[in-house]
Amino acid sequence: MAQYTKKRFSQAGDGLPILVAATATAGTLIHTAHASGEDNIWLYATNSHSAAVQITVEFGGVAAKDLIFQSIPVKPSGLVLVIPGLPLTGSTAVRVFAATANVISISGYADRIV
Repeated sequence: MAQYTKKRFSQAGDGLPILVAATATAGTLIHTAHASGEDNIWLYATNSHSAAVQITVEFGGVAAKDLIFQSIPVKPSGLVLVIPGLPLTGSTAVRVFAATANVISISGYADRIV
């Protein structure tokens, strides 16, 4: 029988938000999926800048089919859902880059099924 656990992102060892420093590919590493199990990714972004900021999520790769674009509104909009539990496996990575460095923070978790 499969086992289900909630995991913090692999790059958030303490569970705190991850600051996005990258402004181009390869983005800031957020999470690396389980090698053979399935990680359902729940990713939220918050913006501390004075203007909306465009982010690009590299969901498992950098090909056009892997990219997810989202504009994160200005503060105090709170957490903005970017990835709503999409599955990822095979040790693939989730990376994020932003139009402006060091103003987007990423929070969330992976629901792991192994």
